[in-house]
Amino acid sequence: YEMIKEGVVAIFLNPVDWKEVEPALIACKEAGIPVFNIDTEVYNTDYVVSVIASDNYNAGVQIAKDMMSKLPKADIVILDQPIINSINNRIKGFIDTISGNSNYRVVVQRAAGGELEVAMEVMNEILELGFSFDVVMGGNDPTAIGAIAALESRHMDKKILIYGVDGSPDGKMMIKEGYLEGTSAQRPVTIGRTAAQVAYDYLNGKTVDKNIIIPVTLITKDNLDDFTIDGWQ
Repeated sequence: YEMIKEGVVAIFLNPVDWKEVEPALIACKEAGIPVFNIDTEVYNTDYVVSVIASDNYNAGVQIAKDMMSKLPKADIVILDQPIINSINNRIKGFIDTISGNSNYRVVVQRAAGGELEVAMEVMNEILELGFSFDVVMGGNDPTAIGAIAALESRHMDKKILIYGVDGSPDGKMMIKEGYLEGTSAQRPVTIGRTAAQVAYDYLNGKTVDKNIIIPVTLITKDNLDDFTIDGWQ
């Protein structure tokens, strides 16, 4: 609302809560300020000009396929965050890919805040409840790293395949050190550049696409050398 008062000509939005942000979107619409939605989609896209985001559904598909190529069967823990739609889409892609195959079973699915500390607490609770599992699907890299921290603190001997999504420097370092099995890499630099160009085009009277999807790439130890560990794609 302060930005509206200041007379901004456009807003780039990455929502923390894809539904609760709607009153602000309505206010922008009424003020005639175009909103460009980046990274994670809002609930009602009628209020934004364009959505520029990673192919989050495919990120989940990539992880599920990698898991299935490495394990003939698995019990799976999913750590999600329902208020963040990008994570919802990743989890949906994962679940849709294993759907119908009884060898792959989700034994527990919990919200983990999308944050390392919260994920660590949630994973500790899951371990205390005695769940047995072979795989952890984290909604993003901080979630996956939180799960790793919980497992390491308990000195778990069993090999657990842990996956994240982001392709963050921390995630890639965890792959290098052998803790993280894979991370489906986003391209935030490309997202930012694309969003800026879309905004310039729109403000100059050009027609722009409603949905712009940026591809993702699964990073594992097999292709880690193709990426810069201490930077983003």
